[in-house]
Amino acid sequence: MTNSPVTLNISDNGIATVSLNKPEKLNALDIEMFLAIKNTIKSLRKNRQIRVVILTGVGPDFCTGLDVKSVMSKPSSALKLLFKWLPGNSNLAQKVTSMWRELNVPVIAAIHGRCWGGGLQIALGADFRIAQLNSSLSIMESKWGLIPDMAGNTQIRKLMPIDVAMKLTMTAETLTADQALQYNLVTEVHDSALDRANELALKLIEKSPDVLAGVKKLFNQNWSRSDRTFFAKESWYQVKILAGKNQKIATRKALGKEAEYKARMHW
Repeated sequence: MTNSPVTLNISDNGIATVSLNKPEKLNALDIEMFLAIKNTIKSLRKNRQIRVVILTGVGPDFCTGLDVKSVMSKPSSALKLLFKWLPGNSNLAQKVTSMWRELNVPVIAAIHGRCWGGGLQIALGADFRIAQLNSSLSIMESKWGLIPDMAGNTQIRKLMPIDVAMKLTMTAETLTADQALQYNLVTEVHDSALDRANELALKLIEKSPDVLAGVKKLFNQNWSRSDRTFFAKESWYQVKILAGKNQKIATRKALGKEAEYKARMHW
């Protein structure tokens, strides 16, 4: 097993599996882990052959949250996490969540064991969250006298009513997988989150990579904007897709003919 805090495996069909890899620390987040996640996402962003990303954790837990002792004991570590040039920019703590949304491919979080605090924030950066039956989830920051500040709140506000979001955030309540599903924190619950994530990934790579990128960008950037803006973006993205090679390939495949998709277009 590699000593890297994050491992990356890319299969021949373009499915990238990113694993948080500090099982001896329950995949708790220290500065080394934060930097490794950010750098891994940057490398994925440059690879237009990648079709889907699966995010998981090595060992019994997905991620138990911030390694409080490691981060809080060093003022320089806290500064590295929180520093930003402008208030509206993302800092390192926020990048490990927000950068997943910026990838032009679907990202699936396969959650097992504990997914607490910062771990849940990272999972909220994924497009889909599949929770294993044995998993537990918690917006746990208030337990440590903190508020969640890793960019997951922007996703939570789309998933649940404000009163429910405040209750879960203020109380640090621990949820079962089924409860998380009821609160819309996860997309599905399954006996094996990783198996289901791979199953979904295989289904997604049957579609044009340009369509997957276009849908993700259309929804993430325009979901709450005006109808007129949404209409304009729909039309523009459709024209862009029609001008690309993969739309013609998708038509051939739909007609039962052999064809392989090209690398996704630049978005």
